[in-house]
Amino acid sequence: MQNSNPVFKNEFVALMASLMSIVALTIDALLPALPEIAQDLNITNPNSTQLLITMIFLGIGFGQLIFGPLSDSYGRKPIVYIGFLIFIISSIICVTTKSFEIMLAARVFQGVGLSSPRTISIAMVRDSFSGDFMAKILSIIVMFFILVPVIAPTFGQVLLDLFNWQAIFNANLIFGSLVMLWFWKRQPETLPKEKRIKFKPNIFITGTKEFLKHKSAVAFTLTSGFITGSFMVYLSTSQQIYQEQYDLGELFPYFFASTALSIGLSTFANSRLVMRFGSYNIAFYATVAYCIISILYVILFWSGNNPSIAVLISFFLIQFFAVGFIFGNYRSLAMEPLGHIAGIGAAINGFVSTVMAVPIANYIGSFVHTSVLPLFIGFSVFGVLSLITFSLLKYSNSRKLI
Repeated sequence: MQNSNPVFKNEFVALMASLMSIVALTIDALLPALPEIAQDLNITNPNSTQLLITMIFLGIGFGQLIFGPLSDSYGRKPIVYIGFLIFIISSIICVTTKSFEIMLAARVFQGVGLSSPRTISIAMVRDSFSGDFMAKILSIIVMFFILVPVIAPTFGQVLLDLFNWQAIFNANLIFGSLVMLWFWKRQPETLPKEKRIKFKPNIFITGTKEFLKHKSAVAFTLTSGFITGSFMVYLSTSQQIYQEQYDLGELFPYFFASTALSIGLSTFANSRLVMRFGSYNIAFYATVAYCIISILYVILFWSGNNPSIAVLISFFLIQFFAVGFIFGNYRSLAMEPLGHIAGIGAAINGFVSTVMAVPIANYIGSFVHTSVLPLFIGFSVFGVLSLITFSLLKYSNSRKLI
């Protein structure tokens, strides 16, 4: 379905963004409710509630390994429906359980179910576009995906004030159901039968071997894992940082929204600039900026004493402005050579980057108690690792040209 003269399709982009937004809403709307959930389920360690955020990513990572290959064999749309059914069942369990351990397990399965629309939306973009135009499309989709956190915590706080934390899960189900109805009625299948890969038990092994042949896919998958992991620490600890370290109370959603808005603005800028400067160049310089700002914070506040909220937000805004130029471009660059295995390619890319990110987030998050410094140390370390990986790829590519 790729077109040599691609045409921007507003409804397609909006629908793919909505599919991915189910994931963001399910994660971020719950942030204001973590203290209430801890109280209801008798959780005494505040760091334990971080797991309600990070464990859903674990499910997303593993779920992609199932749904990505299946979508290459049976088409994109049926697999999205199966994933959403799993999401419905696990959401009901989250609402009805009184056990923290069962809720954690259900959050993992929520992630498994959500991995389907998240992964397959990217595969559908790759089915339809390539090159810098694909990067442009993905930038816009990621922009809307990231803008959801601008409203999600506020949305969650409103539901919490009016009803209870269970209402947040119910609202996510209603939103997801509306998106699924739209998807069913309006989105054609993007993988025609003649391009499907016959399902075999070893399809993942053969797909992985094909994936590993492409250095750029491997490199940008690793860098995605580094950046996603460090960013996930912020997602999982933001409630602690704003409400406990800075004592901002119900103002937390608004400060969280400001940082998410920074990413949204830069992803929008990326969608306008990528056709001119190229996704490769933009991603490289954004990675450099990501490293510089995080290292600067570590140098200035090495004592561990938190700066004023204005200074902290300023650092976050600049840091996440760089992130907006990274996410969509990394994903696009990883997927560029994988058009012939878009489903399993998106699955491996998502699995590796997510499964890398979860232990990174859990480990660094365990140090975020009274200071934001561990968060920026994490940004620095994994930003530098991303830059090293990117630079090695650039060097390898330049050697080929000699």
